[in-house]
This record gives sequence, C-alpha cells and structure tokens, in this order.
Amino acid sequence: QVQLVESGGGLVQAGGSLRLSCAASGRTSTSDVMGWFRQAPGKEREFVAAISWTGSSTYYADSVKGRFTISRDNAKNTVYLQMNSLKPEDTAVYYCADRPGYSVRTGANEYNYWGQGTQVTVSS
Repeated sequence: QVQLVESGGGLVQAGGSLRLSCAASGRTSTSDVMGWFRQAPGKEREFVAAISWTGSSTYYADSVKGRFTISRDNAKNTVYLQMNSLKPEDTAVYYCADRPGYSVRTGANEYNYWGQGTQVTVSS
C-alpha cells in the first residue's frame, strides 16, 4: 500500500511562490506516475500536473502551464510542485496521487493512491 504525505502548503499573496512536496512510502512497483490535483470549495477535483517515473514526460493543465513545475527525486521518493506567480484562483486543497506504470494520465480515477491534501490559499 503506497502512502503519500504532502507538505508545503500555506498562505501566500498573489504573485508569490510556494513549493509543495509529496513523500511516498510503501511503493512496490518499480515505476509509477505521480500527479498533483487540486480541489477548490464547491468544485470538482481537477488535474494540475503529472510526471513519469524518469521525469522525461510531464504534463500540465492549461491553467498552470508556464507557472507551475513538477519534478521528482526517486532517490528520496519525493515529488515536488513549484508554484510561481500564484493567483487567487489557485486557492485549493492540493493532493498528490500515484499510479503504477509508465503512462502519464490526467484523470483522477486513473490514480490508485492519494495523499491527505495540503491547503494552498492565495490572497489578492
């Protein structure tokens, strides 16, 4: 059973930056895809970014492209989400997710494991 623990959320002013981390444990597969999703109050959970096992493939939602960067350090079993130029509309609970395999996917139902989430609040 893969366990994911996010950290790094907080309150930041518009235009500021945050770096989220997600530490994984209990992984049994030798490859996986890691993703970040977010959910704002009253809205459905939405895809933010995903990265392949090697890091050679990344995919971003249009709303964050050019502002957010996903990366991973497999030696530390950690995936990161660097968020720059934050906007009030980025306010949400951010979730880390994991799915075995090599193919990057953007659907929440395609991920097997989830963290508990970390709150990101961007003030205007």
